[in-house]
Amino acid sequence: MKLSDLAKIAGIDYKGKEIEIEGIGTLEKATPSQISFLDNPKYLESLDRTNAGAVILAKKYADRVPESTIPLIDEEPYLKLAYISALFAPSLMKEEGEPPLLKRGCRIGENVSFGKDVVVGERVMIMPGCSIGDDVIIGDDTIVHPNVTIYHGCEIGKSCIIHSGTVIGSDGFGFAHTKTGEHVKLYQLGNVVVEDDVEIGANCTIDRGAIDSTIIRHGTKIDNLVHIAHNCDIGEHCIIVGQAGISGSTTLERNVVMGGQSGTAGHLKIGAFATIAARGGVTKSIPGGKVYAGFPLMEHKRWLRLNAMLSRLLEKKS
Repeated sequence: MKLSDLAKIAGIDYKGKEIEIEGIGTLEKATPSQISFLDNPKYLESLDRTNAGAVILAKKYADRVPESTIPLIDEEPYLKLAYISALFAPSLMKEEGEPPLLKRGCRIGENVSFGKDVVVGERVMIMPGCSIGDDVIIGDDTIVHPNVTIYHGCEIGKSCIIHSGTVIGSDGFGFAHTKTGEHVKLYQLGNVVVEDDVEIGANCTIDRGAIDSTIIRHGTKIDNLVHIAHNCDIGEHCIIVGQAGISGSTTLERNVVMGGQSGTAGHLKIGAFATIAARGGVTKSIPGGKVYAGFPLMEHKRWLRLNAMLSRLLEKKS
């Protein structure tokens, strides 16, 4: 689609150079035939080196746009991207495609539904009641327990275990807001990639990426009732305990432990070998190799001292 047509649909005034736009990409990964956006100044360094054909952004950041990229100036870039995203949303059910390719030794239970162009590896077991969407890939020796749903385009690695009721690839919670209070859906164009030897507990939800992938890396283990939001990158060999919630675009480096009912704000990084105690709340990026607790979050030893001091203070007053 022509850039001028996209701009018109989004309500952006543009009369400059004409290029063809074939999709939406992040600032880091967009190609010259894709459009991107900047709404959070945390990503200004990515803007400096982007290869996107065009970027929607506020006027105050326009001088950071590379010469090869066309700036589309607007004070509501996220909202305008939401309007454009609807034009690139894939069909939820393919009308045409190949039946599922089931490799040697697969065992498929009753009432399992497959979309088009699905590839299921050797010795995979898919138990009754599962729903496998279009273009899903499932690696060798993976076990999918009853009533799991894997949305279109998602990839599951080898030797994974996915327990009952889990949903992989549902839409991330992405909405832009108009000045008059309406909520405009940002269509979720990415997928979920689960690498090898990952175990996911029952009734978890892992949202597909808004543009790129949500990634669960090799060897990570996830307990029941965990929510992982869109565009998270969960590092190798992490442990995420029940009822934890990880907000969008959060990165966990390797061997992070998230205790029960702990949570994060979005767009932050937790360093390798960090441990977040139960009900800990992470609101900003933190270095690895330490144990944290509480809200506001602090190192665990300090949190213990604080609670001991509060207890003594209450005892004195009583």
